Amino acid sequence: MLPKFLYVALLGQFCVAVSPSRPAGPSRLENRRLTGRQYGALNHTTTPQLCSSQAPKTTAPKENVWAPISGPDTAAVISWLAQQAELNLTIPTITGTNGTWHNSVILVESMMPNKTAVLPYLDGTAPAPARYAHVLLSNRASETPTYQDILVGPLPIDDATAKYYPLEYPFTRKTEGKCRSLDADVLNAFESWLYPIGRSIEDIALDLWNGTLSGYENDTLGLVFTDPVWQGEDGTVKRWYSVVRGPSGLFNTASINTAGLYVKSDVTGRDPSKWKVEGWYYNGVFYETTEAFRTAYFTPGFEKIGRDPDGQWAWTERQGDPYPGDDTPPPMAVAAGPPRHKVDVDRQYVEWMDFSFYLGFTRDTGLAFYDISYKGERIMYELGLQEALAHYAGSDPWSSHIAYLDSYYGFGTNTYELVKGYDCPKYATYLNTSYYSEEKTYTHTDSICLFEFDADAPIQRHATKTSVTVSKNVEFVVRAVATVGNYDYTFSYTFALDGGISVDVKASGYISGAFAAHNEGFGYKIHKGLNGAMHDHVLNFKADLDVLGTANTVQLVKNKPVSRTYPWSDGEVVNTMELERTFIGNEDEGRFNWEPNGQGQVIVVNKDQKNEWGEYRGWRVLPSTPGSHLSIINSTVTRSTTHFAEYDVSISRAKDTEPRATHPYGNQDTRNPPINFAEFFDGESLEQEDIVLWVNLGMHHIPHTGDLPNTVMTAAQASIRFAPSNYFDGDQSIRSRSQIRVNYDQGQVTSLSKAGREPVCESTLMGYSGDSVINKYPYDPNNVFYEMAG
Repeated sequence: MLPKFLYVALLGQFCVAVSPSRPAGPSRLENRRLTGRQYGALNHTTTPQLCSSQAPKTTAPKENVWAPISGPDTAAVISWLAQQAELNLTIPTITGTNGTWHNSVILVESMMPNKTAVLPYLDGTAPAPARYAHVLLSNRASETPTYQDILVGPLPIDDATAKYYPLEYPFTRKTEGKCRSLDADVLNAFESWLYPIGRSIEDIALDLWNGTLSGYENDTLGLVFTDPVWQGEDGTVKRWYSVVRGPSGLFNTASINTAGLYVKSDVTGRDPSKWKVEGWYYNGVFYETTEAFRTAYFTPGFEKIGRDPDGQWAWTERQGDPYPGDDTPPPMAVAAGPPRHKVDVDRQYVEWMDFSFYLGFTRDTGLAFYDISYKGERIMYELGLQEALAHYAGSDPWSSHIAYLDSYYGFGTNTYELVKGYDCPKYATYLNTSYYSEEKTYTHTDSICLFEFDADAPIQRHATKTSVTVSKNVEFVVRAVATVGNYDYTFSYTFALDGGISVDVKASGYISGAFAAHNEGFGYKIHKGLNGAMHDHVLNFKADLDVLGTANTVQLVKNKPVSRTYPWSDGEVVNTMELERTFIGNEDEGRFNWEPNGQGQVIVVNKDQKNEWGEYRGWRVLPSTPGSHLSIINSTVTRSTTHFAEYDVSISRAKDTEPRATHPYGNQDTRNPPINFAEFFDGESLEQEDIVLWVNLGMHHIPHTGDLPNTVMTAAQASIRFAPSNYFDGDQSIRSRSQIRVNYDQGQVTSLSKAGREPVCESTLMGYSGDSVINKYPYDPNNVFYEMAG
């Protein structure tokens, strides 16, 4: 699942679309992924709603200090940076030049303020912290190109006060905010490197697949390389390329059309003319040179392995026999009244029932939530995605070297318009997102939706002999879909009437398949030449809970099997269970997996705050899956970039210097990334401290035939829930007016208790009858009576 098919180049284009007679310019795909991973913003849209109206307005109590910076501020930052001669920047709209040997600005967005500065502002004891821009530079005017994070500000830009600083403090590695760049020359290597490789086997490609990968207008094949590339301790950089067939028509099928031929290369340094082909791998045999491969291929008896022909099996449009009755439209969600949530669009602030929160949005991780409060009391300071890993395995050099870290591709810039009535109800409130790219701001309209819905089962019900009481499970959802590579992630953040908050991720799209030959131990064979390459998804989320303040502790409560004798058991041993309650004392104890059989509870409590019954008030963390960490131990592909994926849960002390679990360019230096998550954990106390939970949602995916043509979300999903535990005096949903009590006697409704609001379709409730009990012995057809069990 989730291939990043980098068509011939890093996030670039498929060579079928590029002629060798003209420069390889950026494709639409490249614009979206390489240069379009920038400035994020949220704004409002006025899309009409079905059976409803746009969400009512509200006014946020504070400015949104996490909001994206404005377009004018972004332009001012770029203009000011262009005047700093020592940065040697090329700004295309100012200089009229561009290229791979220039320094350029590739990101301008808000720098998220430090929590220690924000809390006094939210609590009314200090002014808002000064705002700064986070700028990412691509320094390519050097033999050793780098990405560099800098801070620019304060905002708004004033020549008298503006400064820039290397951004180091949020990273575990202190190198003036610099990370090496392995991308600098990838898009410049078509003519000098990639096309000659294709031409060296052009006759083989024509013989095997009736196609070419030589840079011609009619190319139908391409070379895609592994991510991350192999990085040696001595600085050597090597790439494996896989031959794939290009997309077919409207359908981006390249990820399931691998051809089974792989080429190894040494691409160390900036000069493609010095890069070397180091061998070819085909059908389980490695050939050390192109000549050796060609000699073997044209030797009688050489075994040629087939591949899948293109066809409808790989297309996502409707096909096959329709379902009986499917000509009739299915049920559709509609709103029975005006929206019950309110939005301050300017400050990106939302209220629903007793919840309130601010929205943030960034290039790398997309949507995030800040200052989540319930009844005006902060529950979470921050909740949002940190990273998404897709780590593959296989016997071939492609599958065994793939481990995508998707913040590199950018969730924010890949958050596209939602399909109304499919991704979200038509009656939802829709927001736009924007990003900065190449001195322009682009907008993805209607890319975030907010809506209420009635879940598929009540939140509570109970029947007695004379009545039944039922409450609707009405939930409020904020949703976005990010299409990263060939896969679509649907992120839903759900707020419930009982005070709970859920994070749910569902995945769909084309899998990243492997060639079937010699991969039997790494997945099922799912088509003629296709293996469903096994892989793990690990999505890391930051949950900075503040339970009745920032002094918090994690309590572990476990159902422990025990044998006990009691005063009443006459000396007999009773096998039973009891609660085992412990606390996480320090960061050395703060990394663990969920208990087997779901027997453990993880609860964030404030030891200084007990309810009237003497129990700690807290918030419980409930996973939907028993394990959400990486299956591979000590990955030799990702090395120090994926320590966040080693455990289901990691708990660290909250620090301004540790705001992110990963860096988007960690894949550029896997041995020494800018952020090494393992270094967060150095034994500090976690008792009554400001703590952060880093929780993983996981999917261990072994694709099967049901993943063709696309993976379906019914199986590829994971969620986690944050729910009150002894926090309130009772269930908060009992306050809802979305409930009914039906009173009846002898099979006849006597009255309806309507909770202060008229129910919809009341006439159907008047037909409620309870249950029917028929005497079997002696059976009397004239004396069938109704009776509810007590």
